[in-house]
Amino acid sequence: MAQRYLIIFTKLIFIYCLFYVIMKILAVFQGAWLYANLIMTFPVLLLGLLGAYFVKVKKYNWIYVIISAILISIIRYYEQGWLLGLHNFFAAN
Repeated sequence: MAQRYLIIFTKLIFIYCLFYVIMKILAVFQGAWLYANLIMTFPVLLLGLLGAYFVKVKKYNWIYVIISAILISIIRYYEQGWLLGLHNFFAAN
């Protein structure tokens, strides 16, 4: 039963990362800040690619699920502040 949950959580993280990256790219096309949004997308893209690899080779890992959930939560919690800071940084240069 635990293995089934592990597979479901891994696939959910992969799908969420894919959705997040697509939404950020669409936001950029609608006028959102380019560099800030691409930088914020990068770690989620890496998590999604790693999740896609795990799904493809059918090797699942609880450490990936836990670390991904924590990182995604941190990114989403601080996203607005980080986006503003990144935008200000790139606008100043």
